[in-house]
Amino acid sequence: MSIYLNIRYLSYILTIILTIFTAFPASGQTTTGDKITFLFTGDIMGHDEQIWAAENRETHTYNYDEVFKYIKPVISEADIAIGNFEVTLAGPPYTGYPAFSSPDQLALACKNAGFDFLATANNHSADKGKRGVIRTINILDSLGIPHTGTFLNSSARDTLSPLLIKRNGKSIALLNYTYGTNGIKVAEPVIINMLDKGKITSDIIKAQEKNADLIILFLHWGTEYDTIPSKSQTDLAEYFFSAGADIIIGSHPHVIQKMVWMKSTDGVKDRLIAYSLGNFVSNQRKTRTDGGTIIRIEITWYGETFKITNAGYYLSWVYTPLENSRQKFYILPCSEFENREAFFSRREDYLKMKKFMKNSRALLYNQNKAIHEYIFNGNSWLLNN
Repeated sequence: MSIYLNIRYLSYILTIILTIFTAFPASGQTTTGDKITFLFTGDIMGHDEQIWAAENRETHTYNYDEVFKYIKPVISEADIAIGNFEVTLAGPPYTGYPAFSSPDQLALACKNAGFDFLATANNHSADKGKRGVIRTINILDSLGIPHTGTFLNSSARDTLSPLLIKRNGKSIALLNYTYGTNGIKVAEPVIINMLDKGKITSDIIKAQEKNADLIILFLHWGTEYDTIPSKSQTDLAEYFFSAGADIIIGSHPHVIQKMVWMKSTDGVKDRLIAYSLGNFVSNQRKTRTDGGTIIRIEITWYGETFKITNAGYYLSWVYTPLENSRQKFYILPCSEFENREAFFSRREDYLKMKKFMKNSRALLYNQNKAIHEYIFNGNSWLLNN
């Protein structure tokens, strides 16, 4: 009987110990709330055909929600989704390339699809001059869409940059810059963040002084339609990482470029770069420009330090069928539709998507480092490690 009681007592003590360890994880062990998932997309554009597709011919109003309906679950799943907004909201008359002014409803559709933040510094930021920059900022503010990259004046930039994103007790600094504005001079007092090493370095220091736990650079750079990052891109990336950036996301080439996850060694922090995510939505239909990549990055904090605990990409493709004699635009998550030929109204569209997937997979398989594709298995998305 005594032995039985001792065994019961020992079992009771072990149960208490296990309960304590479950309730209070050891130092360094991840806990709920330590993890944040980020999602970044490439260029959100607004060509004439996209404007016409979104217009209701009877009411002359616009709605872009259907553009995102197939990709919305991917976007909205992430804790923080950020896109490159490569148009102005300068008001009517609405125009596509080369001087973009899209209906305000494009921004609203981005918000409805799950985008939390938009980057607005790109080579089309000044397409409609100072008026376009100001109205774009005011409309995004009125819609409740946080943004960075363009500012009403120097006081606004000093106050709002870096954009500090607060999640789960962490502070993430988002900084956005462009190599240029297609030769259009930006009239004072508005400011478009330019890709200047000295300025970006001082902004990184400012983010550090504001106790940012993570620093993300969204850079509009590189050579259009070149799938290989230029030496300028690689040199700048190395410099900005050494200056304190943690993640670099690239846009502008309108085609996909490689992604590199540099895992920590000898105490060096994890770092990650996606040189170009390509086009998220546009009417560019040439080979490699008709789609892009969406990168999803999972960050886990262990006390004051963090690690990138997962990173992968989705391939996306812009499907443009004719419906009731009108071209439509749908962003498709490729893997979900690669075995669904019957979904497409024309076989040639399905084959174009397959060609985009084949080219993209070949490029990224050969050039990516430690970043693999998300594959849809019929019910959920799994990393193809």
